[in-house]
Amino acid sequence: MSALLIGSVGLLAAATVGAAFSRRYPWWRRTADYRRPRILMYHMIRAPVAGAQFNKLRVSPAAFEGQLQWLVRDGWTFAFLSELTADGRGPSTPKTVVLTFDDGYHDNYLAAHPLLDKYDAKATLFLVADRFDRDWSKTKKAHHDSGELAAEPKLSNDDVRAMLASGRWELGAHTLTHAFLPRLTPAEREQEVAGGKTALETEFGVPVRSFAYPFGVFGDADVAAARAAGYRFAATTESGVYTPGVDDPLRLKRLKVSGKQGLFGFRLRLRTG
Repeated sequence: MSALLIGSVGLLAAATVGAAFSRRYPWWRRTADYRRPRILMYHMIRAPVAGAQFNKLRVSPAAFEGQLQWLVRDGWTFAFLSELTADGRGPSTPKTVVLTFDDGYHDNYLAAHPLLDKYDAKATLFLVADRFDRDWSKTKKAHHDSGELAAEPKLSNDDVRAMLASGRWELGAHTLTHAFLPRLTPAEREQEVAGGKTALETEFGVPVRSFAYPFGVFGDADVAAARAAGYRFAATTESGVYTPGVDDPLRLKRLKVSGKQGLFGFRLRLRTG
């Protein structure tokens, strides 16, 4: 094989690898204005499970600590979701990051809580009020019936009280039962959306100002229900960076943090959204 042909093959291989890298890590995207707060979405802080279906929801404690270290080193300020202003303008501090945790897994207390304390960080917990012995993964898709998420230990009420007492966490709602909202009647929707808020406020004695749509699936009727329930903010799973003063605070975009994402990908998403 001639040197020219070998060189051409090498260039083609490099171009193929480069294209694949750019598709996975879109480094070429423009930096999003750092005055726009980044809202991050987590679920579990625990090691992946071999062969499990939902490992994207599992961020290892080491990876989470690396992310917190980088956020501190890069000059980010941690905020609760409720600290975004009610009129949607957001905090005045550039590089504000809001950590959010969905569902209410026990590892949020065992693993995430000590790390928040270590790095002087804080987070918003979107808690399912009636979260025990529920396999909500099949609520949306019946074939997701492995019981994997049902088997994950959930936060006890005493865990939640300890988290709130630390000042590192604020409480948000995630419906009563992690319901799939599009299948509900208006009365059922109101019970899940407003009832989840009432149940948490009654149990923990704190105001619940924010909400996250289960599975990230919602429509205009669900937004109206969140508004009627008195929530100031509601988070979706739509990917992107919140634009204060433009975006509806009841349709907040978030950046998903995957257990299969390295620190490079994490940093890139914080920069570009």
